[in-house]
Amino acid sequence: MASEGSPNRFLNPNLAEFGTTIFAEMSALAARTGAVNLGQGFPDTDGPAEVSEAAIAAIRSGHNQYPPGPGIQPLREAIARHRARFRGQAFDPDSEVLVTAGATEAIAASLLALCRVGDEVITFEPYYDSYAAVIAMAGATRRVVTLRAPGYSFDPAELAAAFTPATRMLLLNSPHNPTGKVFSRTELSQIAELCVEHDVLVVADEVYEHLVYDVEHVPIATLAGMVERTVTISSAGKIFSFTGWKIGWACGPAELIAAVRTSKQFLTYVNGGPFQYGVAVGLDLGDEFFEGYTAAMKAKRDRLCRWLAAAGFDVMVPQGTYFVTVDIRPVGAVDGVDFCLSLPERCGVVAVPTQVFYDDTDAGRHLVRFAFCKRDDVLDEAGRRLAGVSEGNR
Repeated sequence: MASEGSPNRFLNPNLAEFGTTIFAEMSALAARTGAVNLGQGFPDTDGPAEVSEAAIAAIRSGHNQYPPGPGIQPLREAIARHRARFRGQAFDPDSEVLVTAGATEAIAASLLALCRVGDEVITFEPYYDSYAAVIAMAGATRRVVTLRAPGYSFDPAELAAAFTPATRMLLLNSPHNPTGKVFSRTELSQIAELCVEHDVLVVADEVYEHLVYDVEHVPIATLAGMVERTVTISSAGKIFSFTGWKIGWACGPAELIAAVRTSKQFLTYVNGGPFQYGVAVGLDLGDEFFEGYTAAMKAKRDRLCRWLAAAGFDVMVPQGTYFVTVDIRPVGAVDGVDFCLSLPERCGVVAVPTQVFYDDTDAGRHLVRFAFCKRDDVLDEAGRRLAGVSEGNR
C-alpha cells in the first residue's frame, strides 16, 4: 500500500509508489485493537521439534559464524535431495543450489542479477507486493496479466500480448499468493511455450509447494524447454512454519545460479548459519511429516471457509497456500480497504484487502484475503466474531 502524505525527497524515485507494506500496517492494526490477526501469513505455532532441536544443537556446537556464501553443504545437499524426491528434478548442490535470506531475498537477488534497466518483467496480478518493488529496484518495468475471480484463470491472448521485444523475464507464483490458485499443467504449458518462443527467463516462486489441495503442483521447470531458463525458489518458512528464520533457496542451471549468487552476496552476504543446519534436517523428514502438514492445513482451510461462508461471504476455496479470498459484496461492502480498516473495530478481526496487490484495482476492489495458518481455536474465535459482519454493513 503506498504511503500517504508528501513524497519522501530522499527516496529513489523508482520506489516512490511503495510505502509501508500492507502486512505491517494490518498487523500493527491488530496489535493496536487486540483483534484476531488473520491478515499476515505467519503460523502461530512452531514447526517440527526435530528441526528446532537441530538448530539449537548447531548453536551449541559453535556454528555461529558466517556460513559459506552459497549455504552450508549439508543444506544444499538436502535441498537437492528434496527436489529430486518430491519434484523429480536433479540439481547439483555445488553449482545449482543457493541458500538465501528467505524467498524474498532469492526473488530480489534474481531480478537484480538477471534484469537490466529498461527490461520488462511479466507477472500475474494480484501479485505478492514485493514483486512490484524488486522489479522497480532493478530498473525494469512490470507488465501484468490479470487473474480473474472467481476461478482466477487468465486470458491466453492477453498473456501473449504482454510479451514484447523488451520482455526479459516472467515472474510466476504457483501455488499463488494471495488467491490460492495452483496453475494447471495446461496453463503452465501455455506460459512455457511463450517463454521459449520469446527466449524469456522465468523466476518460479514455489514457496507453497507443500500446501496444495486436491490438485497437482507442476514445477514449470519440468516442462519442455524450461529447465535451462528457470530459477525455482522455495522457503523453509512456508514448509516448516519457522518464518522468522528467513531461510530460502534458489535452484537452477549453474550459469543462472552463479548470476543470482553474484547479486545475493552484496545483499545479505550470508545469514542464519545455525538455522541452516535445522532446515537440512527438516528436508529429510519422512513422508508422514509432509503429508501430515498438508492434511492439517487443508483441514484449517475447510474450517475457516465454513466460518466465512456462514458469515455471508462468497468464499473462493483455494487450491493451495494458506490463504482464502472472499468477495465482500454479499455482506453489503464494496471496497476492501475500507472494509479491512473498519473490521477490527467492528468485529475484532484483521484481514488484508486484495486490491493492494493489483495494478487494476477495480478488479480486486471487492476482494479480501484471510490467512488460515492459525490454531483451530483462533480460527473459531475469528469465525464467531465475523458472524455479525453483514449487519454492520447495512
